[in-house]
Amino acid sequence: MTAHIPDVLRADVETLWDYHDMHHERRTCDVGIGLGSHDLGVATFTAELFHSAAFPLVVFTGANAPTTIERFPRGEAVHYREHAVRLGVPPEAIRIEPRATNTGENITFTRELLADEGIRPSSVMLISRPYQQRRAYATCRKLWPEVNVVCASRPLPLDEYVEDIGDADRVINMIVGDIQRIAEYPKQGFAIPQEMPAEVEFAFKRLVEAGYTSKLI
Repeated sequence: MTAHIPDVLRADVETLWDYHDMHHERRTCDVGIGLGSHDLGVATFTAELFHSAAFPLVVFTGANAPTTIERFPRGEAVHYREHAVRLGVPPEAIRIEPRATNTGENITFTRELLADEGIRPSSVMLISRPYQQRRAYATCRKLWPEVNVVCASRPLPLDEYVEDIGDADRVINMIVGDIQRIAEYPKQGFAIPQEMPAEVEFAFKRLVEAGYTSKLI
C-alpha cells in the first residue's frame, strides 16, 4: 500500500480528479448535507463550513458500506455527527439519516427527513469526497430538481488527499469507479447526464487498462 500516485499515472489521475470537482463558488445555503463515506474529512469540513456560517443546519447521511463497517461500526452518519459535535457543532443543529447505502438514497432519504420536519430548503450544499462531487451533483439534480445545489469538498490538492487517506490505489480505484457511474447512471434514471470531455474518457480507459477496476460496476 502506497500513499503516492505513480508518476506514470499522474497525468491521467489528475485529469479525472479535476473533472470530478464541480468548481462551484461557495455561497450560503439552507442546509449542509454531509455524504457518508470512509473519509471522516467530510465531517471535518462540514463542521468548518458550519462555523463559517455557510448553512445553519447539517444533515449527515449514511449507513455502512463494506469499506466503512469496520471504521464506523455504528454507521457513517452517526460517527460523522459525533465528530462534528467534538468540533463544536451544536447537537441541535445536526440531523442524522442512518439508512442510506448509496448516493441516491442519501439524497432521497435526506429530502424525506427534512420534509417530515416541515423543512423544504431552496438550496443545499453537498459536502463529499472530492471525487464524488460531480456524481453527487448529477444525482441531486435528478432526484431533487427544485433545489439549488452547491458542491463542496476539503480543498486539498490531489497528493495531500492521497497522503491523508494513506492508500493511493484505493483513491485511484474510487476515482475511476465514479467516472463510470457518471456515464452509466443517467441511462438507469439515477442521475442527469454530464458532458464528458474526450481527455477524460481517454484517461479513464488508460487507468482501467492499467488495472484500476475494483470499483467498476
